[in-house]
Amino acid sequence: QVQLVEPGGGSAQAGGSLRLSCTASCYSHMPYITTNWLTWFLQGPGKEREGVAGLATRTGSALDADSVRGRFTVSQENAKNTLYLQMNNLKPEDTAMYYCAAGRSVGIWSRKNDYQYWGQGAQVTVSS
Repeated sequence: QVQLVEPGGGSAQAGGSLRLSCTASCYSHMPYITTNWLTWFLQGPGKEREGVAGLATRTGSALDADSVRGRFTVSQENAKNTLYLQMNNLKPEDTAMYYCAAGRSVGIWSRKNDYQYWGQGAQVTVSS
């Protein structure tokens, strides 16, 4: 069983930056051993959960949504068992709950139903 823990989100003004982290609680089940994608999703109030940026754990390739391209970067630090999302040039429309997720056999990186393990979520609020 993989458990993903997100310490917390944060608040920023438009144009600012935040970094989210997500740590796997059991190293022997590190997602890159048993999963093929580690991905950040966001969910705004009353909206569907959507993929933001994902990392193919075996190749290191990253994909992201058009809305965040050039502003958000996903990365991992294997020694710390941690996935990051660096968010720059934040916009008010980035305000949402952010979730990290790990999937064993992900077909489409942004499809939430392909993921088995989820963090508890971190609130990000961007003010104008």
